[in-house]
Amino acid sequence: MMGYDNHTSSSDFILLGLFSSSQTSLIFLSFIVIIFIITITENTMMIILIHKESRLHTPMYFLLSHLSFMDILHTSNIVPKMITDFLSGSKTISFAACGFQIFLSLTLLGGECLLLAAMSYDRYVAICHPLRYPILMNDCVSVLMAGGAWFIGIMNSIVHTAYALHFPFCGSRAIDHFFCEVPAMLVLSCVDTTRYERAAYASGIIFLFIPSSLIFASYAQILFTVLQMKSKEARKKSFSTCFFHMIVVIMYYGPFIFTYMRPKKYHTPGQDKLLAIFYTILTPSFNPIIYSIRNKDVLIAMKNMLRSNFLHKIL
Repeated sequence: MMGYDNHTSSSDFILLGLFSSSQTSLIFLSFIVIIFIITITENTMMIILIHKESRLHTPMYFLLSHLSFMDILHTSNIVPKMITDFLSGSKTISFAACGFQIFLSLTLLGGECLLLAAMSYDRYVAICHPLRYPILMNDCVSVLMAGGAWFIGIMNSIVHTAYALHFPFCGSRAIDHFFCEVPAMLVLSCVDTTRYERAAYASGIIFLFIPSSLIFASYAQILFTVLQMKSKEARKKSFSTCFFHMIVVIMYYGPFIFTYMRPKKYHTPGQDKLLAIFYTILTPSFNPIIYSIRNKDVLIAMKNMLRSNFLHKIL
């Protein structure tokens, strides 16, 4: 620890990281690199597919394209730095870089919470009120939903980033985490952060409890509607879709709530790192598979695009 402190400026932080320098850690890092490549590839593919295929120019896929873009930014904000630190042995991050990492992370985390709620509302309207779908979920509404998720996420992030970084860090500046995350940084502050923690808790209710409650309520109503369907095949397909969607929601909101809505004194570095893996690395890789690639329209659009590219090369 002291070795790192001696080679950093007074304003720099030190990210202790997720792994130690061992052979086992190299295996885990390789696994994360593979997940990172898969995440970037599949989310980029989804954005291109949604943009090119006219059959996917619907409110649902418009929201999905924003979810994919958020996932690309989120994982790119964290994983490359983690890989670079492990390979170079340098764990230093400047105050400005740490602030930017916090800002972008909070923007995307908050924005994605709201976006997932908007997507669940889209599914609710499509299944429970199909005749009113063109009115309740038109292009204007979907643009407002996506724009609102970005705008509110950014505004919330600006406040929390500025507030968290204004605290004095009197002792060690070694953050026991693999990226700059507010709960891990509050531990280093030498002043009372209780007031900020209360504000963060209130923010958590807005970005976590309310959206997650809306999502569960939407899917509960969807399941109720599905149970009334006469077609056994339709019920089976809807149950499968709801089940996988809820798994992703729980994987994202569960660790996120547990990390950001607990008082500082109950946090442990190992636990926080493990929980952060879910909403920063794993969930972004699952979202395209669960929300898009399993969908029949997406598979047809993918085949059409591949066929078109193949014919274009031949001709």
